[in-house]
Amino acid sequence: MSGRLNSAQPYALGLFRIVVGLLFACHGAAALFGVLGGAGGRGGTAETGAWPHWYAAVIELVGGSLVLLGLGTRAAAFISSGAMAYAYFSVHQPEALWPLQNSGEGAAMYCWAMFLLVFTGSGAFGLDRLFTLRNGTRPAEQLTAERTPVAA
Repeated sequence: MSGRLNSAQPYALGLFRIVVGLLFACHGAAALFGVLGGAGGRGGTAETGAWPHWYAAVIELVGGSLVLLGLGTRAAAFISSGAMAYAYFSVHQPEALWPLQNSGEGAAMYCWAMFLLVFTGSGAFGLDRLFTLRNGTRPAEQLTAERTPVAA
């Protein structure tokens, strides 16, 4: 059972990345363009250049799109995770300690989901993997496995 689950891990990780990236990008698009209910669900948009809301929305849209596509996943996820940590500690945490009390569940979950992607990479279905295979270079996992000595 464990072997089957381990063999499906890159695909599950790829699907996780796609869903998180899509939702994150939609959050940014809502704040920037007023689509999908707009900023705060009231159809509004973030004022251009307004700190921190407009900048957060740009990071959400661009970072979420890159994560969705699996292009520069680790860097995009790192910046997105940091933006959500900033959002949590500057906007939500001063209201109350726990995310349930301060409405910061979304920021906390995005922060940790993106942080996970920093360490796991894009998984399957990512453009990173396609470009790696297209350039004739092999993923680091294969190189590491080939260099690992076999114990007798």
